This record gives sequence, C-alpha cells and structure tokens, in this order.
Amino acid sequence: MPSTAADATPLRVAVGVVRDDLGRVLVARRSPDRHQGGRWEFPGGKVERGESVTTALRRELAEELGITVGECRPLIRIAHDYGDRHVVLEVRAVDGWSGEPTGLEGQPLAWRMPGELAPDDFPAANRGIITALRLPGHYVISADCDDPADWLATLDRVLAAGERLIQFRVRLKGGARRALAEEALVRCHAAGARLLVNGDVALARLTEADGVHLNATGLSVLQERPLPPGQWVAASCHDAAELRLAAALGVDFAVLSPVAETASHPGAGPIGWTAFSDLTADAPFPVYALGGMAPADEARARREGGQGVAGISGFWV
Repeated sequence: MPSTAADATPLRVAVGVVRDDLGRVLVARRSPDRHQGGRWEFPGGKVERGESVTTALRRELAEELGITVGECRPLIRIAHDYGDRHVVLEVRAVDGWSGEPTGLEGQPLAWRMPGELAPDDFPAANRGIITALRLPGHYVISADCDDPADWLATLDRVLAAGERLIQFRVRLKGGARRALAEEALVRCHAAGARLLVNGDVALARLTEADGVHLNATGLSVLQERPLPPGQWVAASCHDAAELRLAAALGVDFAVLSPVAETASHPGAGPIGWTAFSDLTADAPFPVYALGGMAPADEARARREGGQGVAGISGFWV
C-alpha cells in the first residue's frame, strides 16, 4: 500500500531521562507486542496535538511510572527513520521528580549507570540518547603547542576545572607529537576524562586514544568508520550535507560551526541559533555548538537541541 501524507508525518515522542541520587538512569522494557518490542527504552510517549513537550512528558511519566515530574531541561533531540516509522525524540533530563517509579503498565524497570547501557539492547533511535548521557556539556579543543610543559600545565588546569572531553589539536611533528599525546592521555585518564586526536586516525590508533575527531576533508574522503565502537569518532560539520555524511559514516557526535562570529575565522558567516536548531533536529547523534561559544552558552545550546558547546577560547585556559 502506498504511503500517505499522514504516514510520512513524524511521530513526536517526549522522552524522559530520570536519574537517581547515584547517577543511575531509569529504563523500561517494551512489551513484545509493541513496535521494537522486547527492547529496553527510556520512558515517555507521544506528544499529543496541542501539547508542549514538558506537558506530554509529565502526563506520560505519571501514567507509566506514577511519578510527578518537577524540573526538566532539554537534553537532545533525535530524528530517526525506522523505515516503517519516522520518529522525533524530544529528550528531557528530569532533574526533579517525586514518587516511587513503578511499572504501572506491567513493564519491567531497571536502574542503570550510563556506562552500563548496551546500545544493542535499545531501539536504534535511543542510541543517540545513550551517547548523549556519556558525553559532557563541554568539548574542550586544545590550543596548538609551542612549549610542551606549558601546554601540559594548561591541560592540568582544564582537567582540574572539571572538563572531561578534550580534543588534542596539536601540530608538533613526528615523535614529539606522539609523546605529547601519550602524556596527555595519561593525565586525562587519571582525571576520568577522554582524549580525542584531531584528524590523525593513525595517531589515535598508535596511542590508543579515546577516539579521533575528523575535519570536513577527512569526513568527505572516508568510506567507513575509521575506529571500532569502543573508540569515539567525532566530526566537524558546517551544513546539512556534512551532517548527512557524518551520519552515513556512523560518527558518535559532531560539532556544528560557526554558530556565532569568531575571531579565529573572521571571514566565516555565522549560521546563528535558528539554523543550528534546524540542522541538529535531523541529526541522529549529539551535536555541539562551535564558533564564538563560551561555557555560559551551554544552556542555550541545549535549548536548541544540542549536546552543549565546544571551543578553544574560554575553554582552554
């Protein structure tokens, strides 16, 4: 039967990430007779016509779990096409709630730490949520290195300030670059942080870094994901076409730039927050805002459907 316009209309779903005091998140198992039945999922349900996402989430979590949602904030927005169904997940982090979560529809519940969530146990659309839960709100891009000792001192300050995702963007040559990357990796891991190597897949493999960050050129020439699932693959994107390339390659997350004017690229016209929001709406992975960003812009980025903010100035200090 041919599809109709109604069939093509995306199903908007309000999804809640409910955390307990230990940092665990609540998941539920879908009944076997439902779409994607038998898999685990984050609780939530359909946004009805005329409802806001927050209103829908409060209604659904009261009906499904018997809890009252207080404070919640945007976490990520994910669009996904299952072939037989196109969904848009409006995901909210539930920061305040009361009651005792109970499977009121007979669904089994479980509390899990984000690192314990196995993506293959969830519907494909939920996998971007799992990635978002494992990523912080800031993605710190390092400055280049003139003096390794000074560079490492700055890294130590950044880590001491609580940053947990660092991009190694250093253009030293040969062994000096590898030695600095290896030392940076040791310090990052000691602080519980992850280090991604900018543009150099071979160096990421040699140092066993936490991943690689691809520039637009690298993204355009690769035919398959360059690292296994145990290592992050990120990408720099500037428009819808590059975001589609990143999705086809299977990246874990991306940065989208320039959102605002930036001194490092004075000739690049900023896309602005409206375009950032529109572009991230179709991305199946978390997206950071880059270009003219400061740590204080994280809340705005999240309101616009992003993971947070990335940058050098204001972050690498």
